[in-house]
Formats: sequence, structure tokens, C-alpha cells
Amino acid sequence: MHPAPIIAIWIALSSSVILMNAWILGNKEGDLNFRYPIFLTTTHLVYATLATRLMRRFTHLIDGLDNVQMSWDRWYKNIVPIGALFSASLIFSNLAYLTLSVSFIQMLKAFTSVAVLGMSVMMGLDTWDKRKAVTVIGISAGVALASYGELRFVFSGFVFQCFGILFEATRLVAIQKLLQGLRMDPLVSLYYYAPVCAVFNGLLVLPFEGWAPIEQVLDKVGPITLFVNCNVALLLNVSVVFLIGCASSLVLTLSGVLKDILLVTGSVVLFGTPVTMIQLGGYTVALAGLFVFKTKPEDLAVYWAQIKSVVGR
Repeated sequence: MHPAPIIAIWIALSSSVILMNAWILGNKEGDLNFRYPIFLTTTHLVYATLATRLMRRFTHLIDGLDNVQMSWDRWYKNIVPIGALFSASLIFSNLAYLTLSVSFIQMLKAFTSVAVLGMSVMMGLDTWDKRKAVTVIGISAGVALASYGELRFVFSGFVFQCFGILFEATRLVAIQKLLQGLRMDPLVSLYYYAPVCAVFNGLLVLPFEGWAPIEQVLDKVGPITLFVNCNVALLLNVSVVFLIGCASSLVLTLSGVLKDILLVTGSVVLFGTPVTMIQLGGYTVALAGLFVFKTKPEDLAVYWAQIKSVVGR
């Protein structure tokens, strides 16, 4: 199957999840003003837990589970800690939506690759070289410039998003360190992590958000909106499985950059988020650095040669 329709579906679903969460959690005019990110995340995870069990029973989408040798010891020592990191990443990332714009959050997320590299080096899984150092400096400078130009900068939201990036980077490195040799596609991973994360998140709902989200969810969000939101989040994981199977690493990188650009544009158009020229300049630098960082040198050489042939040089 040609990757173009799969890429389009993935970009649409990924953007929809982010924009819909921002709409549900936001308190601007037209937003649903449901200010309970932990409860919303828990709902997604409970739904994903049930859905992946049904997929396992009635479809072939999670047949990759047969190739995973999972013992209780491995589950307790590896899956549970990674699930805890995943849970923290989701919570802090959603907390950022309470105060920061979608466009600014996407700009900050460009720093995730830098955080992953730093963690990998500390864990002995990667090493520094000149190319990585230059791209890291470029991405960091771009993100710093984008932050400096943010008109609606809220320090608490910035800190929440930084913690979200930190936990996400730690989770990705922990997967590489703890689950070596286990080949798990996104749906198989969701099958294992969703129930663990749902429990961790569920334990935090009452202490931090109380009974209010349970009392308000039907009035402020409604069952149909909540059901659609959960399904879009689930379908995003399904689309990733097909995307990985049909696209090259270069195409995946380009698709990710395109998705980020469209998200920032969508935030400006749909939510009226102001974006300054300083931010756009910083984000452009960060995206360029991110593209170079995620693309193999040989792929970059091929891509550059194709560009030169198109422009006739």
C-alpha cells in the first residue's frame, strides 16, 4: 500500500487528538473548560485497556503479542516502571494544556530528541559526536528563541511541559535499556502499558482532582464527545502500526515535521493563538535541527541531491 494515505490519516488523527484535548481542557471562549487532565488521561487509558483486549480477542491487529515472551518477573521489573514513566509523561503534558497554547507546546516538544540523547549518553546507550553536538545546539537555540518570543508565557505551564518532556525522554531510554530484544509494535505496547498507566493515573484522580471531574464530565464534555475523543486516541495507535510498516525512516521524519507545522498552523487558525516572528524563526531553526538530527547522513545526502536536481544545480 502506498504510504501517502496512511501518512495523511496519521497526521489527521495525531493533530485531532492534540487539538481535541486542548479544546476539552481549555478555558477560552468556545472551549469545554473541563480542567481535569488526570481524569481525562485515565479515561483514555481505561478505554485503551478494554479496546486492546477486544482487539486481541476478535482481530489480528495484536498478533505480535504471540512473539513477546512476557513473564511476571519481567512485567514487574520492566513494564511497571516504564508504565509509571509513561503515566507521568501523559499527566504533565496534559497539565501544560491548562495554561499554554498548542502551538507553544509543539515548539517545546522539539526539545524531546535532545533530552532523549542526553539520557542515552548518561545511560551509556549513545555517544556524543560533532554532528550531534551541532544539531543539539541548533534545536536548543531554536526552542529557547521560540520560548523568548511567546506572548502568553506561563511559567507553571512551561515547567509542566518540561517535566512531561523529561519523563517521556526517560521512558524512551528505559524502553531501550530494559526491553532489549523484545519487539513490540505500538498496539502491543499499548496492550501492556495501558492497564498499568490507568491504575497509576486512577490513584491520583481523587487526591488531586477530587470528585469534581466525575460529577462534571457528562455535563461539560458529554458521553459522545468523550467517546469520540477516546476512539481518536486509540485509532492513532492503530495508524502508527500501519505507518511504520509502509514508510521509510526519512518519510517518517518528514511526516513528523509536517505534522508539527500543521499543528502550529491549526492552533493559530482554530484557537486564534498569536505567534510572533521571533517564535516562527526559533521554531524553524528547531525543526531544521530536528530533521537533521533524526535523519541518517546518507539519507540527507540523497535528499539534498534530489533537491539540487529539481532546482537544476
